[in-house]
Amino acid sequence: MGIINLFSQSGTPSTLLFLSLVGISGILLGKIKVFNIKLGIAGVLFTGLLIGHLGARSNAETLHFVKEFGLILFVYSIGLDVGPRFLSSLKSNGLKLNLLAVGIVVLGFLCAIGLKLAFDIPTPVITGIMCGAVTNTPGLGAAQQVIQEQLSNPQLTELAGMAYAVAYPFGIIGIILTMLIIRGFFKIKVQKEAEDFSNKVSGVSGKLEAVNLKVSNQALEGKTIAFLRETLSGEFVLSRIFRNNEFIIPEEDDTIQTEDVLYGVSTKQSFNILELKVGKLEKTGDLNITGRLGMRHVVFTNKKLAGKTIKEIGISRRFPVNITRIFRFGSEIMPSENDSVEFGDTIRIVGKRKALDEVAKLLGNSMKELSHPNIIPILIGIFAGVLLGSIPFAIPGLPAPAKLGLAGGPLLIALFLGHKGRIGKLDFYMTPGANLFIRELGIILFLACVGLGAGKHFVETIINGGYMWMAYGVAITAIPILIIGFTARFLKFNYLSICGLLAGSMTDPPALEFANSQAPVQAQSTAYATVYPLVMFLRILLAQALVLIFL
Repeated sequence: MGIINLFSQSGTPSTLLFLSLVGISGILLGKIKVFNIKLGIAGVLFTGLLIGHLGARSNAETLHFVKEFGLILFVYSIGLDVGPRFLSSLKSNGLKLNLLAVGIVVLGFLCAIGLKLAFDIPTPVITGIMCGAVTNTPGLGAAQQVIQEQLSNPQLTELAGMAYAVAYPFGIIGIILTMLIIRGFFKIKVQKEAEDFSNKVSGVSGKLEAVNLKVSNQALEGKTIAFLRETLSGEFVLSRIFRNNEFIIPEEDDTIQTEDVLYGVSTKQSFNILELKVGKLEKTGDLNITGRLGMRHVVFTNKKLAGKTIKEIGISRRFPVNITRIFRFGSEIMPSENDSVEFGDTIRIVGKRKALDEVAKLLGNSMKELSHPNIIPILIGIFAGVLLGSIPFAIPGLPAPAKLGLAGGPLLIALFLGHKGRIGKLDFYMTPGANLFIRELGIILFLACVGLGAGKHFVETIINGGYMWMAYGVAITAIPILIIGFTARFLKFNYLSICGLLAGSMTDPPALEFANSQAPVQAQSTAYATVYPLVMFLRILLAQALVLIFL
């Protein structure tokens, strides 16, 4: 009898049971394909609405806490993941992406005002519809605060929340449909878009390629390897030299001879300058390293050396090996002596086979160290993010101060920490598996709570005229993202970046998950995080402004 009561009460144990049930059924629903389309993680929202409609009783306080905590976990993991590439993306396409995102926000706001004036929709209702149509919970919270402070009517506050719940489902579906419409209209091949993005972001200034240079510049005759490294820093990384019909790993004091063939890696942008400085360049292609030399990938897990530069570690001075590439957060880096090596990097080393094991031991190469959870830096980051999100800042003309909230604050902190990598002795590296786990858990908890909270009155509201709210929400969702999405593609933006732009401009985690499922690259998450901070601020501001304009 006690177990049966768990499903009819509204305590914490019952709430956790229903959250688990929603999560399980939602994940299974998301795996079902209809016309080769899957709901993905958004299936959790719809099973939550169904189970809430069927009478699931959940504790409101527990539901609120779990929802906010899930959102924090999700945005924090996103920030850490894209942080290392955030500033570089901001310098390249960041300004254009943010301008397009602002266009989506402003168009949605204007649509809401137009619908309000055309159909005389109550202010709390149109505000809730706008927040739901753009799937922005912090904006709804800010608007509800203004409604309560200005009108002191709890029923109007609840009305805004119900309008939000009615518009929210198509807010998710509409973005996904827009992604598919753009993909079909322009006949986009996702695999090609993924390859184009990967080629663009690989290395320092392009995709790294294995090349060889035949020394013909007489000025290099007799110069040391140390001189060569310094002269070609950022343009070419030496792995080995072919001399007298054999490969050798030169030491720093060894000298260069005319007719030496230098093997290493470079980027296409440097090919011409290398031919001027050294001699004829050829692409090496796939070349097996045999004999006394070998190649190995080593995972850097030596925390004592983490953060030090390649020059400070001095691998090439201590061993007959060279570091030719560094793989970090999905990017391929051409290393120079002044580049630092961070915990979790994968390093390609080329050298004498007998020395490879010693170098691997020095660098760590410990799967145990790599998989060990780095909990304290994560908690510090969340702590700082919550504090930042709770700081109010006054906006001229608005009676209530705005806040970044529990989504914007942790995201900004995570972007900063992901970019820095370490502060003092604290490194903020998170293994891809751990990051994905936290991200998935966070979004599942968030969507399950939204569904359970709105499911109770969802059908009743739609039957009693709420279906028109849904229609208004469709307009606010679809019109801006269709206009800007097509504009972005006409401007030759990468399709996967457009998907991230659309998801980020609507602050929509489920849409980002759908976008990520199309291709395993960082284009979507990078674009999402690039526009998210500004968009979040504008969504919070305009949700409050919409209430104040029509009071």
